[in-house]
Amino acid sequence: MTSPGSPEVQNLIPMEFFNTQPTAGGLIGVIIAVFIMILGGFWLKSMVSKAVKDGEFFNLPNSETSGAALAETAATVEMKKDEKLPNILIAILPLVVVVIVLNIVSKFLSPTGAALAALFLGVIVGLVLLNKYTRKYGMIFGKGSENAIIATANICGVVGFGAVAKESQAFTYIVDSLVGMPGMAYAGLAAAVTIIAGVTGSASGGLGIALPILAPLYNAQGLDPGAMHRISSLASGGLDSLPHNGYVVTTIRVVSNETHKRAYKPIFILSVVVPMIALVLAVLLYTIFY
Repeated sequence: MTSPGSPEVQNLIPMEFFNTQPTAGGLIGVIIAVFIMILGGFWLKSMVSKAVKDGEFFNLPNSETSGAALAETAATVEMKKDEKLPNILIAILPLVVVVIVLNIVSKFLSPTGAALAALFLGVIVGLVLLNKYTRKYGMIFGKGSENAIIATANICGVVGFGAVAKESQAFTYIVDSLVGMPGMAYAGLAAAVTIIAGVTGSASGGLGIALPILAPLYNAQGLDPGAMHRISSLASGGLDSLPHNGYVVTTIRVVSNETHKRAYKPIFILSVVVPMIALVLAVLLYTIFY
């Protein structure tokens, strides 16, 4: 989400305020992305290993499990094993197209225009390459639209909450305190975006609220635009993933049909703790080398 070249909105919003490209942040940005991937992977593996050692096993959410329901699910899984699936290179090519096109056309279009162009071409490539594997386009577009509406509604609700919080006196006090923090400038920017994203419960919403206020102040200090872009993007992806985050609510309640009590702890470790560690490392590296 926050790595150089990513088509995610959290990587595109800072472009407008720092006049940068999706790849802003250079080698340090790539190092941080790899760090998050490796640390998160090892942490996830350790959690799974511990669960297995403790005798835990997987069962469908809320299936208090009737034998018939489990038998039906098992039969469905067996049927899917026999389905003819595309080669992995064909499967990931539409995603590759999105990333490549985004990073080319962003030099000529606005961040929004570049993202729309890249996503449109990615969808077309996906439909063409995967045509032989499914012709149920009505079902595909219907399910895609349904998923988009659910995700959009959940996220808009949380961003709406953030917009209300923005108008409060306490929010103004928080922003003024963070901007006036003594010490390293990059650290101040990181802290400000992190806390505002946490208050609003949204990475994109936090950036959209924080950067119009913060970017002019930090640009005036003569800091490196690429470093500020990458730090802002990384900072948006830490405290944003608190329990009231739109993605968290959608993933737990809608996609997984789970409860926060059962499912939130691993999410907290992987999407709050790991990114926060990475953010601290990024601030140190950018402060030293930029």
